Amino acid sequence: MALLVTTALVGGVAGPAAGAQPTMESSTIENPTGGPSVHQTDDACGFPVEMTDATGTTITLDERPERITTINPSAAQTLWEIGARDRVVGVTQYAAYLDGAGEKTDVSAEGFGVSVERVVDTDPDLVLAPNASAGQVEALREQGLTVYHFPAATSVEDIAEKTEITGRLVGNCEAAAETNEEMNQAVTDAENRTADLDRPAALYPLGDGFVAGGNTFINEIMQIGGTDNVAAAEGDGYPQLSNEIILQTDPKLILVTDPEASILDEEPYASTTAGVEGNYVVMNVNYLNQPAPRSVIESTETLATAVEELQTEDEEAADGEDTTDGENGTNDGENGTSDGEDGTSDGEDGSESQAPGFGVVTALIAALAAALIARRQ
Repeated sequence: MALLVTTALVGGVAGPAAGAQPTMESSTIENPTGGPSVHQTDDACGFPVEMTDATGTTITLDERPERITTINPSAAQTLWEIGARDRVVGVTQYAAYLDGAGEKTDVSAEGFGVSVERVVDTDPDLVLAPNASAGQVEALREQGLTVYHFPAATSVEDIAEKTEITGRLVGNCEAAAETNEEMNQAVTDAENRTADLDRPAALYPLGDGFVAGGNTFINEIMQIGGTDNVAAAEGDGYPQLSNEIILQTDPKLILVTDPEASILDEEPYASTTAGVEGNYVVMNVNYLNQPAPRSVIESTETLATAVEELQTEDEEAADGEDTTDGENGTNDGENGTSDGEDGTSDGEDGSESQAPGFGVVTALIAALAAALIARRQ
């Protein structure tokens, strides 16, 4: 158990500013942060290209890869965004929400991770492996496959760098830059919308006391969306908090991926301000848990909308107290801050929060929640 949780907490390497385009004049670009480096041809997005990944391994692509397999869904989402989905031949089960993913080979293993045999059977020119274990990457390389391993992404800057590198690897640099531009604009929009609003204390519980803490992609989404993640002060990654600590943090808003928000009926969450007032926002389980461009765009918009609605409810409640002497001014919490529609589906690719996620389940599955997040990424 400790090993699984530790694996999920592996940190990422901060990349360049979101949306920055790679410099193409020099033949070799070294990343001063110790991250990936790129050997370019004269063609800004041509081949061959040499790139050094997070394991320190340099891979060479002599020509544009026509068969791409992804072993984590965030890579698949990124390829969909930059227009390379037609060249994808293999995905994992948690990428099933993407339009057309059902036509690709599922390379997931029966348990955690991916099946090396299934990946090999896709006959890929390139395997993209974000947030995968070094053991998985090495096992694939032992089969003669070209594998590019990304570090875990814990920020929008990391996602922008990952998107840029993916675009370079597959020859879709311009589309990657456009995707980053759209993502950056979404971040700016969300921050502007909530800049003058009160920042509610928020929490994303995974079950059995596990929560999304600091130094995570989810924490960054919560900050951009206008909330203060109360778990960030309790630890990085996905710590397990006691009931007493959760009550002390007293979140005003709880993020859920279950439209019924059943966790608010359970202790200690029922006794928090969020539980008492019924304040919750339904987030799309795929987007909230996969560090990729569309995840940032959709999740920050959903959360910013929830913060705006919560502020409006608080103001209306305050006005009610002023006019009714406190009798009718409290928040009935019937609908909370859930948008009920956009929070569970992006309306385009059909992804819904009913997909496997992190609702309140048995204690065993809850204890594995942190490790499952790594698999979903």
